[in-house]
Amino acid sequence: MDIKILGPGCAKCAQTEKIVKETVEESGVDATIEKVTDVMEIAGYGVFGTPAVVIDGKVKSVGKIPRKADVKTWIGK
Repeated sequence: MDIKILGPGCAKCAQTEKIVKETVEESGVDATIEKVTDVMEIAGYGVFGTPAVVIDGKVKSVGKIPRKADVKTWIGK
């Protein structure tokens, strides 16, 4: 599973990254988590609000910090 956290590095982006990492670790899912800060790459996903979460190429969340329950649903746990 490929997970990308899109954002320039703001506090909300850092919190989103933390929640996603914790949820993946707790669930035992095999996933690669990458932080994307390049504005052009972020725009390439059609995302114009951050933080955003992309899982296996699909945008799951834009402009808000996701809840752990949401992340669990996205990763299938």
